[in-house]
Amino acid sequence: MAGSTPASATAEAAPQLGKAIASVSPWTEAWRRFKRHRLAYWSLWVLALLALAVFVGPFFYKVGINDIDFKARLATPSATHPMGTDDLGRDMLARMLYGGRISLAVGLAAMLTAITVGIVVGAIAGISRGWVDAALMWLTDLFLSLPQLPLLLLLIFFFRETLKNLFGLEVGIFILIVAVIGGFRWMPVARLVRAQFFSLREKEFVEAARALGASVPRQVVRHILPNSLGPVIVAATIDVAAAIIAESTLSFLGLGFPPDIPTWGRILYDGRDFMDIAWHWAMFPGLAIFITVLTINFIGDGLRDALDPRRVL
Repeated sequence: MAGSTPASATAEAAPQLGKAIASVSPWTEAWRRFKRHRLAYWSLWVLALLALAVFVGPFFYKVGINDIDFKARLATPSATHPMGTDDLGRDMLARMLYGGRISLAVGLAAMLTAITVGIVVGAIAGISRGWVDAALMWLTDLFLSLPQLPLLLLLIFFFRETLKNLFGLEVGIFILIVAVIGGFRWMPVARLVRAQFFSLREKEFVEAARALGASVPRQVVRHILPNSLGPVIVAATIDVAAAIIAESTLSFLGLGFPPDIPTWGRILYDGRDFMDIAWHWAMFPGLAIFITVLTINFIGDGLRDALDPRRVL
């Protein structure tokens, strides 16, 4: 025959198409799907630029966070002070850049704490049966039933001085706030991981690994846990936003970092009495918190859609 028929051409192309599809990793496909979520994609860039500004900006904007200039008290934004000054004449841009590093670091560290505890508790409960699962879920329900904000305030009030004496002022308060916030954010992650383990441990690939003699830890680490990370990653983004809001709330209530260690929440707290004569003092930290939390939530929405194989983007 001079040429192949359409059926034979399709049959010849099928193996190459299968190889091309197989060569695309799940993470590459997830990234492609994530980029189609425009709000999430551009939010990722906004958050990256914000993080770059707060972590790299102080190396170029060399103004001390506690440099006092009484002649420039409560100055509005200008070329000299792009975000104005506070009641002591301290430059707001310098304090915003420094405070952004602390706020983002608290959010990330608290998220990692909550995710780690939640994965451990949820994995043990999900792979176990009987009283171990019941006991861990009882503990999870107990933590969920506790009033979080009053307990946060009490724990920080009682242990603040102890950790400050052990690790120093800034490090001690940072450890305390991260531990307290992360310690009250692991429960939804634990329930999510437990549900994923219940579903995945009965799948064929896990039963095949079990039949081949794989130990329980190997089943968890190599087969079950990697396939349950999608929802956990989405929960992690939400936890970062929640931790930033929690730190801002604690600082706004005066139980976070001291005045000489600015965070966005602390700056907002200090500017609450000057909103009528110094609008910039409260507006910039409030806007920074709003943009950060909003972009993180959009990224979480994009990750949820990108990591869901049943959803078509």
